Amino acid sequence: MKWVWRILAFGTGLILLFGVQTWVWWQGDPEAGGTETNALWARHQWVGEAHTEAEYAGFVRLLRQNKITDVYFHAGPFEPDGTIPPGKYAHARELTAAMRRLAPDVRIQAYLGQIRVVEGHGVLDLDDPANRRRMVASAQIMIGLGFDGIHYDLEPIYPGDTAFLGLLDATRKIAPLLSVALEQQTLVDAAQPVLDALLPRSGRFKYPARPTDGYLREVARRVDQVAIMAYDTEMPTESLVGRHFAWHTEHTLRVIGDRVTVFIGVPTYPALFDWSETLPVAVRGVRKGLDALGRAPAKPFGLGVYADWTTSEADWADYRRVWPPHAR
Repeated sequence: MKWVWRILAFGTGLILLFGVQTWVWWQGDPEAGGTETNALWARHQWVGEAHTEAEYAGFVRLLRQNKITDVYFHAGPFEPDGTIPPGKYAHARELTAAMRRLAPDVRIQAYLGQIRVVEGHGVLDLDDPANRRRMVASAQIMIGLGFDGIHYDLEPIYPGDTAFLGLLDATRKIAPLLSVALEQQTLVDAAQPVLDALLPRSGRFKYPARPTDGYLREVARRVDQVAIMAYDTEMPTESLVGRHFAWHTEHTLRVIGDRVTVFIGVPTYPALFDWSETLPVAVRGVRKGLDALGRAPAKPFGLGVYADWTTSEADWADYRRVWPPHAR
């Protein structure tokens, strides 16, 4: 029992030391500024409902004011067979025409997603080649409606998922612009085989789908943009949340920042610990991650704001304040 207590005391000491070190690290102001290449996930109503010219113009003003260059308009989700009922995107052509008139330089992408079947749980079986063919056909319809590209958000995607890579290869042939949303990376790549052996991929105690560096590079080879869903940290202090965003920013850009445009997803919705995981904290963490990187990535980089349906005017004001180019 003495050894048990010693191990527990040692572990507790390490946790406290890490917490103190993180708090001290968090006190310094970041030097890195913001960028003028940023993305926004947008609500389904833009393609599913009719809008007036004034509403389109107001949305474009918001994009201009906040330096949003890429918009992912939700146009799905996929049905279990990979199709999308036309009624779900009845006003997509009106949207794309309005964006062409009012903001021709903004890249507009059809945001298509679904929960994939893993170990018998989920909606869409991505491993079925027929489903993937219908998904690509659905994506081609979106391109025909005037979207610049396709944005996939299929969850979960585990390292080594060749079906997902095959979908990207097939979509690349028909989409001028292709992007994906991925979960934040694994902290230790070597732990993935251990987790795979010990924990299930579905159910209450499943282990999360975290891309390894190698898998992230495989995805980046096939797309133009990668958006990392770094939110939902479930961390109780600002310094821990900030360190989370800093690490994922620095690490992602070191791995693929010279290959592909990267957006780090930041939240504007109430998180589990809504006093610590806020938009200003997340953005400050991103900027500290850029400081640690020490140089600008070769490809464009920015924030991905999740999402337009949860972002208030106050949130946008915070965004412009903490992502410096917008505050000048």
